[in-house]
Amino acid sequence: MAEDYVEAIADAIADAGVCRAMDLVSHFDVTHATVSKTVGRLQRDGLVETSPYQPITLTSKGKRLATKSRRRHEVVKSFLKRIGVSESAAAIDSEGIEHHVSDETLAAMKQVLDSGLPMKQID
Repeated sequence: MAEDYVEAIADAIADAGVCRAMDLVSHFDVTHATVSKTVGRLQRDGLVETSPYQPITLTSKGKRLATKSRRRHEVVKSFLKRIGVSESAAAIDSEGIEHHVSDETLAAMKQVLDSGLPMKQID
């Protein structure tokens, strides 16, 4: 969940210049209480900084995690599309897979993508 939140915070900051709790409420379709508790945990873990009624910012640790999560997400999504999964399904599926795929599997996916070789069709 931390990866999803720091990624969403980074996206909100990139899009609007700021991230507020309501942005996360809307993005994740959860209650303000849920966002407050999660942001509190992220703050405790040194990933974000915020104060009551103030925007949420990422610490350098949070930025690194957001970047790592974004890279994993993009590799998984690109791989799924490469093997013939539709754009919409790849977008949805990559959200869950990126958090569970091992570094070894992620590296293999990246190797396939970097090879430029066409994928073999399965009959």
